[in-house]
Amino acid sequence: MFNLLDYLLVALAALAAGAVNALAGGGTLITFPVLTALGIPAVAANMTNTVALCPGYLGGILSQLEDLHGQRRRLWMFIPAGVAGGLLGGLLLQVTSEGVFRELVPYLILLAAGMLASQERVRHWLVKRATSRGHLPLGAAPEMITSPTGSDSWGLIPVGLAAVYGGYFGAGLSVIILAVLGATVDDSLTRLNALKQVISFSTNVAAAIFFVFSRKVIWPVALVMFMGALIGGALGGKLARHVKPAVLRQIVVVIGVAVAIIYFIH
Repeated sequence: MFNLLDYLLVALAALAAGAVNALAGGGTLITFPVLTALGIPAVAANMTNTVALCPGYLGGILSQLEDLHGQRRRLWMFIPAGVAGGLLGGLLLQVTSEGVFRELVPYLILLAAGMLASQERVRHWLVKRATSRGHLPLGAAPEMITSPTGSDSWGLIPVGLAAVYGGYFGAGLSVIILAVLGATVDDSLTRLNALKQVISFSTNVAAAIFFVFSRKVIWPVALVMFMGALIGGALGGKLARHVKPAVLRQIVVVIGVAVAIIYFIH
C-alpha cells in the first residue's frame, strides 16, 4: 500500500511534529494532513496519529515532575475526568462515519489553529486576571501566576468536555485545559502547566487504547511516526534555546489555516 517514499514522508512529518510539540505545540496540524494526503481515510488517519504521537506527552510530564508535588488530590480528581473524556471522544470518533468526519475535518483544523494562535492570549489573560485580584504583583514573572481563588472541583466538567474533544481530534487540547485550569484552580502557572501535561497525557492514552482495538490504526505507519516523533522531540528540546516558540507557533497556525482551506476546496 505504501512505498519507501511514503514512509519517508511520514517519518519527516512526525519528526517535525515531535519538534514542534516540544517547542510550541500543534504537531497534529502537520502529521494529520500528511496521512490523509497519502490516501489514508480521515478517521483511520486520526486514530493512527493519536496512537503514534501519544507517548510524546510523557516527556512533558517527566520534565515537570517536581511541579506535581503536592497535587495528588487534583491528580485523583482530574485524571479520571481526562480518561472518561478521552474514551467518550474516542467512542464518538468510532461511530462517526467517514463522510461526516471528512466534512468536519476543516472546521476541526481551523478550531485547532485558532486555539494554538490564542495560546499567548490565554497566558496574558491569566496574568491580567491574577494581577487584578491581587494574586500576582505587577511585573512578576509569568511562572509566578496564580489563578483566582476557587474550588478545584469547578474545573471537572470543563476539563471533561475538553477531554472529549481531545479524544475526538486532539489538536489544541493543551490550550483549552490550561485555560480551564487557570480559571478554576488556584496555583502557579508552572504547576498548572504540569497538571495540564498529566491530563492531556491521560486523555490521549485513554483514546489511544480505545483506538488500538478499533482495527483502524495503520500500524506500520504508526511505528514510523512514533520513532520520528521521539527523535523530533529530542531535537526540539535541544533547539528550545535557539528557536522562538511564538514564531514557530505562527508558522504552524498558517500551515493549519492553509490546510483547512485546501480541505474546503476539495
